[in-house]
Amino acid sequence: MAVPMKNGGMKISKVIFYVVLSGITTGIGAFFGAIVGSISEEIISICLSFAARCHVIYCIRRISTRSQHFISWKNDSCSEI
Repeated sequence: MAVPMKNGGMKISKVIFYVVLSGITTGIGAFFGAIVGSISEEIISICLSFAARCHVIYCIRRISTRSQHFISWKNDSCSEI
């Protein structure tokens, strides 16, 4: 995580700050994830299905926005029908 920031020209003090900040928030998220995950297996399955749904929606949006410039709507053969 730090290497791309340093190679991008960021000061080493900012790199350390952001790496530490990211580590702290990751630890907090893991702590709350462990609490929520220890409630029941149904809660774990709901959380994992929500995360999977968010990932699928993100991927579909990325694919659709990247592919828009490849599609020529003016020359679409279905537009004449």
